[in-house]
Amino acid sequence: MTISVFDLFSIGIGPSSSHTVAPMRAAATFVDDLYSAGTINDVAGLSVDLFGSLAATGAGHGTQTAILLGLEGYRPEEIETSVMEDRIEAIRRTGIIRFGGVRDIAFTEASMTLRPLTVLPFHTNAMSISATDKGGREIHQQTYYSIGGGFVIAESDIGRANVTVGNAGPGTFSSAAELLTLCRDRGSAISDVMLEAERGTRSVPQVHERLLHIRDVMEDCQARGFTRNGLLPGSLGVRRRAPSWHERLVREDPDRSYEFAEDWINLVALSINEENASGGRVVTAPTNGAAGIVPAVLHYAMYYTAAGRRDRDATTIRYLLTAGAVGSLYKERASISGAEVGCQGEVGSAASMAAGGLAEILGGTPEQVENAAEIAMEHSLGLTCDPIGGLVQIPCIERNAISAGKAINAAKMALRGDGQHRVSLDQVIETMRSTGEDMNTKYKETSTGGLAVNVPVAHVEC
Repeated sequence: MTISVFDLFSIGIGPSSSHTVAPMRAAATFVDDLYSAGTINDVAGLSVDLFGSLAATGAGHGTQTAILLGLEGYRPEEIETSVMEDRIEAIRRTGIIRFGGVRDIAFTEASMTLRPLTVLPFHTNAMSISATDKGGREIHQQTYYSIGGGFVIAESDIGRANVTVGNAGPGTFSSAAELLTLCRDRGSAISDVMLEAERGTRSVPQVHERLLHIRDVMEDCQARGFTRNGLLPGSLGVRRRAPSWHERLVREDPDRSYEFAEDWINLVALSINEENASGGRVVTAPTNGAAGIVPAVLHYAMYYTAAGRRDRDATTIRYLLTAGAVGSLYKERASISGAEVGCQGEVGSAASMAAGGLAEILGGTPEQVENAAEIAMEHSLGLTCDPIGGLVQIPCIERNAISAGKAINAAKMALRGDGQHRVSLDQVIETMRSTGEDMNTKYKETSTGGLAVNVPVAHVEC
């Protein structure tokens, strides 16, 4: 099974793919089910229960507000930031949501039940929604699991073939070993193999167009971050740094000299993650918490490599396809959910994807690309997810910049070798998965361990 690059790189809103994007999608799906059953107008009451990590850090991640918008029928890939802000303000003022866009129902963030100590068997990120009629009889109930990167699984779908999103059949792959075999048999680059897998559902021009659109959304996000001053939402009082950094860099480096490359990479990652922390529009890559790494390294590929200077569009397409191929392996063989395996599954996976993508752009063989991806993850193993105050700000924002630099270094190290190395990408992915299983729950996006408890804050938004 090969996960589509467009499932790994999806357009949504901040601050979290698993705690914001997925809950909104789940709530919108619940509404769709009622429309399909013809019972949407019978709904008079709602109940929502959040479990595990969704309950523990939901407030800091905007989980409840995302669910309210989803219950009104909005989806993260479509809603504009201005609409989102207007609707939340109206719901808080009136205490009423426009359920499915057709029914006024009294329901707010406070109406939801939080059960942080209750972890359901399938996944720690779980939520249940129930709709009742005027007589209090249940019309529809469903439990949803947010499994990382904005992916949602309904409990009724567990065990079915459609639970894993992806393409199956000849030419697809489910391990790095299979991917390298395909490359050798075809004499192809990893990006070519991934493009062939995407052709199962889209034409080549459609794939190219969508990838360039993804790039454009990433660049729009960083550009917004360059201009927005002030403090990020929440109790931490984190000041936006991207605008002043950008102003200074433009002044110091008007000709984009290579000596300032690292500064630009740091800036792009910081800018995107500040936008994510403020609830802005971002691209999950493969998650919101790690959204700055792949774009920052793409920036490097476009502006500081020979291939990028020749053709930025072609470079973008090859880079994102290769990064997507690597990300598909993490999604299928391990996890990209911080609540399941810690930040190694988010920032670690993103660094691995970016390293692989850049290695191909720098002229690496498939074996060197695989080596680059392996190096980036090997040195991200055990990374905990411990956001202070339950907010995707500290250490998340700076961690993206640091990991973007790690990805570039991993790619360059791999290209100094011949692709032969002792630890394979498949082995390091398995190590990441098992490390995540062994990791104490308090280090997996609950804000009950690490920096989250050792750095005092006035109020924890979880």
